[in-house]
Amino acid sequence: MRIATWNVNSIRTRVSRVVDWMVREDVDVLAMQEIKCKPEQFPYEAFEKAGYEVVLHGLNQWNGVAIAARLPIEDVEIGFPDMPGFLKGHDGPDLPKEARAIGATVDGVRLWSLYVPNGRSLDDPHYVYKLDWLAALLEDTRRWLAEEPERPLALMGDWNVAPLDSDVGDPSLIPGVSTHISPPERTAFAAFEQAGLTDVVRPIVPDGYTYWDYKQLRFPRNEGLRIDFILGSPAFSERVVDASIHRNERKGDAPSDHVPVLVELSEAATEEDDDDRPMIW
Repeated sequence: MRIATWNVNSIRTRVSRVVDWMVREDVDVLAMQEIKCKPEQFPYEAFEKAGYEVVLHGLNQWNGVAIAARLPIEDVEIGFPDMPGFLKGHDGPDLPKEARAIGATVDGVRLWSLYVPNGRSLDDPHYVYKLDWLAALLEDTRRWLAEEPERPLALMGDWNVAPLDSDVGDPSLIPGVSTHISPPERTAFAAFEQAGLTDVVRPIVPDGYTYWDYKQLRFPRNEGLRIDFILGSPAFSERVVDASIHRNERKGDAPSDHVPVLVELSEAATEEDDDDRPMIW
């Protein structure tokens, strides 16, 4: 099974490009972020013609997440249970929840499409919200791993964190000033790996960015960031046989500022596969 994540930066603008890539790369499941539309505005027809079913969560022209698959999509969940809300200038437990997370099960694999809050600046309330959002996701992730340790689980999407210095090629990001590279953000990201998840792409593709700003010729200069990740549970990670970052999707007409990240999984083992007892005739 071939599974990918892509911040498409407006699916209505880039639907042909996204679907063409999915078909060309033989993608079974795509997690999308920043679809920037409501359900009634989503271009379902193009996906359906290519053989894909789509589930999504979108509230307005901002944010929005979706999962497209050519296998049955089951157990759809909008937002993770402890996900906090946000409304600038307001506090409290009942803040509106943004369209940043959707979960679903495809062929026995539990998948989440996630669009982690940007943070905006280190002194912005959105930065606190980002850290709270990641902390809440971490707690739910720990629970999922404890309750179903044998179930393949992947958290995929735009994490808006560059966890290593080697993930930063954009000179506009300044330590101590910029988001995405601050110690609290990196600590929050690392906590998922400490909880038992693995960045399943980096061992296969150790270098390469997934995002380049549209400004200042960032892409031609290769001044990008690695902020799009697929973090897998042990049951997911052990099935990963290949991975790739599709840099060429940042080229051409009207590209997203992000590119797809793809992994390929082996078939799930069966009880018969595990039965290595000698045969008795």
